[in-house]
Amino acid sequence: MKIFVYLFASILYAQVLTDLAPGKRQEGYRVWVYFDEKDQRKIVDLDPLSQRRREKHNLYTPTKHDYLIKDAYIDAIKRLGVKIKNQSRWLNAVSVIADLEQITIIKRFTFVTKVTPIYQHKKKKPIQSHQNTNQNRNLDYGNSQNQIEQINCHIPHIAGYFGQGVRVLYLDTGYELNHEAYDSLSLIAEYDFINDDQNTSNENTQEVIDGQDDHGTICLSVMAGYAPGNLIGPAFKSEYLLAKTEIVAEEIQQEEDNYVAALEWGEALGADIACASLGYLDWYSYNDLDGNTATTTIAVDIASSLGVLCVNSAGNEGDDPWYYIITPSDADSVISVGAVLQNGEIANFSSRGPTYDGRIKPEVCAQGASTYCIRSNTENSYRTASGTSFSAPLVAGAAAVILSANPEWTNMQVREALLMTASNSNTPDNTYGYGIINTWDAINYQHTVSLRDNYAIPNKVRVNKAFPNPFNPFISIAIETISNTTILNTSIYDMNGKLVKVLYKDNTTANTLINLIWDSSGYANGIYFIYTNWPGGSDLQKVTLLK
Repeated sequence: MKIFVYLFASILYAQVLTDLAPGKRQEGYRVWVYFDEKDQRKIVDLDPLSQRRREKHNLYTPTKHDYLIKDAYIDAIKRLGVKIKNQSRWLNAVSVIADLEQITIIKRFTFVTKVTPIYQHKKKKPIQSHQNTNQNRNLDYGNSQNQIEQINCHIPHIAGYFGQGVRVLYLDTGYELNHEAYDSLSLIAEYDFINDDQNTSNENTQEVIDGQDDHGTICLSVMAGYAPGNLIGPAFKSEYLLAKTEIVAEEIQQEEDNYVAALEWGEALGADIACASLGYLDWYSYNDLDGNTATTTIAVDIASSLGVLCVNSAGNEGDDPWYYIITPSDADSVISVGAVLQNGEIANFSSRGPTYDGRIKPEVCAQGASTYCIRSNTENSYRTASGTSFSAPLVAGAAAVILSANPEWTNMQVREALLMTASNSNTPDNTYGYGIINTWDAINYQHTVSLRDNYAIPNKVRVNKAFPNPFNPFISIAIETISNTTILNTSIYDMNGKLVKVLYKDNTTANTLINLIWDSSGYANGIYFIYTNWPGGSDLQKVTLLK
């Protein structure tokens, strides 16, 4: 019997070793530990601006994502001597650094549902170009004029919209704010998720040697910089939350948990927009680009469901054998941004679509080749840089300007306006997406439908999950009316917010069960939305047609 027990333990230990090998670090193994349930008595403290944003999206009560992880679970992990790196209430999980013996014990806990490795890979060097620039131009925008005028953002500036009243979360490598272009930056809060402190600039000699804060510093300037005659970003009057999430030391890919933690932090502090020039690829296959697999992709969709507009660079893989986008740009709700040249032609390095499930990517484009920005770790020097890292902040800045002009709009309304007014909106493809954005036209866009990405269901109506999902060709949805309501409307929309079919529109009474079936014969593969609304509430479900 002892021999059997020993062999069983050895087999289990060996299996753990095999499963977790991708997460091996010098200090141990870095893994996600997922739990079975959450603490229904404790919820996250939300900034009043976060609550206001949620209410605009009909989210008046706490969602499942607001409940905290059970203290008892955290304590049980800590008692093993395990280092907890980040806690994610959205995923109901913690990222930890532990040895194999500790992980073997963790996997035996009855409240642990799974343990998965957090990968590490070498990061490709970003595509960047350098050139000396003339700082003596008389135009207010200086050498940033083209990138602003290309997205038609100078007109909203003339009209007085500069991103004011909008709070933006920026995720990157770090930020040095001593440059003149940041003299008027409205900084609300910052946090370093690498070193667990509130300093997002370089903190030690190694970070200085590695240029840790360079990328974030220059990317932020494209969106938020203000130095008339040199550089003006689209949203220089927005409020900013700065998150340091990406490690550049030894070109090691920063694990996704910092990205998730930063999104949760920013959402709770009232971010309207989240912008990241980051992405993850090496441990994923093309099959994983389905909008439902990558950790950061899941987090982006959760943030979007809470009313945050998420913007992410598409990636710089266009010249590689792998030319597809990177995660989390495969998310359904994200605005994935490709890069074009100054003349509007696509940059060769800009990543292409489609996603594995056939959705068009990127969503839109902006100038990402020879984009004008500041030179990091200087007080008044400038440069150009190339990559989708620099087109993403232009689009995020434009989104902030749109929200300034239309503060009542939801995140999905801003997204719809940007896509449907872009240069290629009539014939979107997997190179340009819907094309180069047009900020002024987006501001004046007339919505066909007010899509609200909303998962908090008021008690007048209960909308059950559509089934089956994915489907072909039939999908059904059951709706229960709990109290009297004047009218109920259930309709199908495509990814562009275009009405496909009205399933139901009629007056209803209390305690009525309505069973609806959509026959999708004759419709194309892809993502659709089943949108149900009634006085005082709505429900939006994403479904996938696979033929």
